[in-house]
Parts: sequence; C-alpha cells; structure tokens
Amino acid sequence: MVSFVCGIFGCLCDGAPQVILDGLKRLEYRGYDSVGVAVINNNKIALEKDKGRIDQFIGGLDETRLYGEVGVGHTRWATHGAPCKENAHPHLDCTKTIAVVHNGVLENFLQLREELARKGHHFTSNTDTEVIPHMIEEGMKAGLPLKEAVVQATKSIKGSMACIIIGTSEPNKMICVRRESPLVIGVGPKGAYCASDIPALLPFTKRVLIMQDDTIATLERGRVNLEEIGGGAVEPQFSNVTWDLKMAEKSGYPHFMIKEIYDQPVAIRDTLKVPETFLDRAADLLNDKIYLSGSGTSYHACLSTSYMMSRLLGIDVRPVLSSEFNEAVSDLQGSTVVAVSQSGETADTLSAVKYAKGKGAKILGITNTLGSSITVLSNAYICTQSGPEIGVAATKTFLTQLTALDLLTLRVGLKKGRISEGDYRSMSQQMNRLPRLIEETLGRCEKVKELALKYSTRRNAFFLARGINVATAMEGALKLKEISYIHAEGYPAGESKHGPISLVERDFLCVFIAPRDATRGRVIGNIMEMKARGAEIFSIITEGDEELKEVSNEFFEVPEAPDLLYPMLCTVPLQVFAYHVANFRGLDPDKPRNLAKSVTVL
Repeated sequence: MVSFVCGIFGCLCDGAPQVILDGLKRLEYRGYDSVGVAVINNNKIALEKDKGRIDQFIGGLDETRLYGEVGVGHTRWATHGAPCKENAHPHLDCTKTIAVVHNGVLENFLQLREELARKGHHFTSNTDTEVIPHMIEEGMKAGLPLKEAVVQATKSIKGSMACIIIGTSEPNKMICVRRESPLVIGVGPKGAYCASDIPALLPFTKRVLIMQDDTIATLERGRVNLEEIGGGAVEPQFSNVTWDLKMAEKSGYPHFMIKEIYDQPVAIRDTLKVPETFLDRAADLLNDKIYLSGSGTSYHACLSTSYMMSRLLGIDVRPVLSSEFNEAVSDLQGSTVVAVSQSGETADTLSAVKYAKGKGAKILGITNTLGSSITVLSNAYICTQSGPEIGVAATKTFLTQLTALDLLTLRVGLKKGRISEGDYRSMSQQMNRLPRLIEETLGRCEKVKELALKYSTRRNAFFLARGINVATAMEGALKLKEISYIHAEGYPAGESKHGPISLVERDFLCVFIAPRDATRGRVIGNIMEMKARGAEIFSIITEGDEELKEVSNEFFEVPEAPDLLYPMLCTVPLQVFAYHVANFRGLDPDKPRNLAKSVTVL
C-alpha cells in the first residue's frame, strides 16, 4: 500500500497565507520533502508549491500572489510519486476552482483515475490525491453544492483520508473530512483552523475538537457544523488544551530531540498521576492470554513489559510486532491485546487492533493522543502524559509508555492477588522515585557527550544485554541508527555468539547494558568474549560497579535503583549518546532521512 505521511493545515482568518506557513512549520515533523499553499483571492485560487523544506519554499515564494482569508497548506513525506513540484499538494481540479490537501491512502485511486480520465479530466501528478478534486468537480457539474459534492466523492473512495477542501463557489468555507487519518479543528476569536495535529493550532487557539472517523465538518468564521459522512448531525465536542505553545517549541535547546530528552522527568511525573480508576478499568481487561503489540520504539516498550509481566504476574505474555500481528496470531478469542502507539494513529498497529477486534479480542490502548483512532477503538485506554513530541525519534514517549505499562502491571498484580498489598505499595513508591533518578542521570550526561565524540566515526555497533534490558539494547541501537545513520543492532547478549560475533574485529563498538541485576554475571562473560576479539567496550553500569569498570574501555554510571527502573534509567544515556553522535556527524537529529513522526501508512 502506498500513501503519504503528511501535515495539512487550513484556516479562515485574516492573513491566511502567513498563518498557514506558521502552522506548517509546526507540522514539518510529519514530512518535509515538498510543501504548498493555496488561497482564495478575488474569487480565484492562487497556488504556490514546490519540492524542498518549508524554509526553502518560503525563501523562493512569490508572496505577492498569496493573499486572502481562506486557504490550505501541506507538507509532504513522499512514498507515492517522487518529491517534485507536480506531486506536491495542494491539488486542483480541471477548472482550478477547487483545492485539496490530503493525508492518507486511496486504495481504489487507479480505478477512479481511469474513470475520470474517460470523462475528460486531465491529471498533472502521479499522486492518488489528485483524483479527489476531480471527483468533487464531477459532483458540482451535476449541480451539487461543495459540501454535498465532497460527501459524494468520499463515499466512492476506499481507503484512509484526512482532507481539507476549499472552493471558489463558497469562498468563506472550509470542508474537512476524516477517515482513519488524524484531523483536529480549532476555533478562536480571530478565525477557524484545521490541522493534522494540535501543536499547529496552539498559536491561534487552545479550543480544539478532534474529529472522529467518517465525519465531515464545514467551517466558517465562528461556526462549525459537524456531521457523519453518511448523514446525521454530530454535536461538536470541544475541549481546551492544557499545555501551551512553549511546550511545543524548543525552549532554548538547539533541537527538539534534546529538549524532549530533558523533558522526561516532568513527562514521567505527570504520567505517574494516571488516576487509579483508569488503571483499574485497564487492569480489568487483562486475563491470562495477553498480546502486546506496537511498532518500532513502541514494540520495544511491549518487549520490556512482557518480561516484567511474566516475572511479576506469572502470566505468559506475548509481544508481537504490529506489522506481523495479522500473520502471527490467529486464536484471539478471550484474549486481550494491549496496543501501544505514541500517536494512536500508527497504521500497522491500527490494522492489528481491527483484526484482533474482529477475532473477538478486547483492546487496551496505550497512547499519547487522547481522541486518536486507537483510543476510539479500545475498550479501555491509558493516555500517557508526554505532551507534544516533535522530534521524529521517540524519546519521552518511550519512557512514559514504560511508566504507564509498569503502573498497569503493578495494578493487575494487586487486583489478581499476584502481588501483595505491601509489595504493591513498595514498588509504587519505587516508581515515584523515577523522575528524580532520571534527573540525576541527566545531570551526569556531559560524559556521554565526550564518548559520543570518541565514537562518532564508527560505522557499526552492537548493543547487547540480557533479560528485560534486551529491549533497552534494541531501543539504544534504534536511536543510534535512525538519527546518526551508523549501522547498529540490538541483540540478547547470549545470542551474540550465535552469528553476530563473526563481525567483531579490532575496535568494533559493543555497547553493553549491564546494571547490577540478576543477569550481570552472565553479561560480564559476554563482555569478555567480545574483548577477546578486540571489541571496544562501552558499558552502562550501576554506579560503583568496579568490576565492570575494570573490564570496560568506557562506562557510564546510572544511579543505584530497583530492577524495575533500570530499563528507563539505562535508556537515558543511550538517547543522549545517539543525539550527540548525530550532531558530531553534522546531521539534523530532529529530521532523520526517510522517516516521519507518525507512520500512518501500511
């Protein structure tokens, strides 16, 4: 399946072009290989678009052509059609009176395109999106008003879509459609706005409405009319965003990624405040047949939790990659699927959720986005409290996922009698120490910067651990590879001698996650195996572990802590390490190549 992971923005307000560009800047984490803006002025659509990032686009923009009070914009991450001016959004119809921006995938676009071409429509791009304005044009030729033509077109389209549409026939309106792709409406004293994500709206309003699937909204200044695509009014449910614009900006840090790493103590502290009623509702869903599913970093959170649940609860818990879930799991009757996704819109995880629900499973969602598709599809959910995460590489959302999942594990253990009330209180108190321990760990990370410089020219690295910290090793490797482009792999340390060790030669970097837990002795054995083959050993250890200091070339000490907390404490220096390595290599850690923040395609 092919589509886009994109940011879309529309507004009805004074100075619309500049507002759109400001909004797109806050959505650039969703895609940054092309950009475009369309506005209505003098009853015509003025369109400017090109390949490249937003700053490049603005630098070459003919601003004299863009003025008006109604407009739409788009920033793109291409998978369908090369990044070029022709494939950039917005897209227009033949009459150039309808403009559309779109995020999603049209599964039947080839059939629709052929039908439209037979009717005389001319296409200028290789995108699936371009069929949308032409379909709307067909409806309006038949005498339908703009909104009704949009509804008719939407009913013919198969696939996912978040769209904003403007047309010169009704120049004071925007039409917004959501099906399986995120879209948020905002209304403020100076206008009405629509965007892919909340941070784009915050400079203009904190009063937002998260559109639900298969709904269509007509926006005018000061008015929102919300309906189901199939007919029937929907009462708009607005809420006020509690975090401010500053939280979505860099706050003096050079990059969002490092800011968000240092945001982690606050994010964890807020997530620890999840009400017990939410935890109880989530815990009541869990039985002795549990699947944990996520993609990328979220899968690592699932893997870590599977160790914790198995150890503390005596439950056989199975972590499954979301992209493989439908093929790997068949018997779901009477089971619970814990779906983990920072955005709540990850296409692979949504596919797994829908498949599991169809097979009779209960769904527990763990997301950072209230009102997202996963929360809507879940029987119960826990919303982590990270606030906005702009850097493409997940950092604070990973630690808050682990925090929420640990809280859930403890609550399940208490309710099912697997953990005594005394142990529950003790482990909950340990969890409450975590923000302070993370702060202490961050306070030591100047040394990590020095090590990042030392190792920034390496071409390969292994990240190795045993037990619950295998997931930590995999996450550390993922962070390094995705933002520094160094080939890095995370393995269970015991597996290293079953193949990977053949790659080890003099100065090959091996990063060991080796806190003082039950696996420590065996990890030391694996370190010695690598040292014997000339590897450079960088170990994450518990403070004061003199034996591991002795066998390591370099080390970083995390504070003494219970085993429950080591995965989070050991992750922090690995995040900082990856960030500084990318910097020393002259790369932008916020915008790694070929990646986007929210992967809403399969």
